Amino acid sequence: MITALGLATVWVLDQDSAKEFFVGKLGLEERTDMTLGEGGMRWVTVGIKDQPELQLALMVPGPPSLDPESAAQLRGLIAKGVLGAGAFNTDDCQAEYERLSARGVTFIQKPEKRPYGIEAIFRDDSGNWYSLTQPFERLDENASWG
Repeated sequence: MITALGLATVWVLDQDSAKEFFVGKLGLEERTDMTLGEGGMRWVTVGIKDQPELQLALMVPGPPSLDPESAAQLRGLIAKGVLGAGAFNTDDCQAEYERLSARGVTFIQKPEKRPYGIEAIFRDDSGNWYSLTQPFERLDENASWG
């Protein structure tokens, strides 16, 4: 039986820059930064302080998980800004929007009411987009989907 999601991959263009974004700007904590084996792949994970069971692996497309052609295609999609990488929940979307904006996070949508909550959309430094959501306890069927 599956009991939880423990690790999710976020494809990034540069692990140092991504780690600075997630830790320095978003306020997540660094969990791991190591090289696997001599000359091996770099393993960088971050996570939300109060959610130790879930880690985000900040991975640059390439071997051993991707062949060169697939890695190049994925890097192109990341740089193009077409990949959504998830949703972060917050208790106060407007306040978190203001805090993250002041830290230099780029938002492509200001907080807006949706049927599922109040949502803003931001990008990481690689171009991936994320939802920042203050969820409602139940759907508001009168709110616009945008």
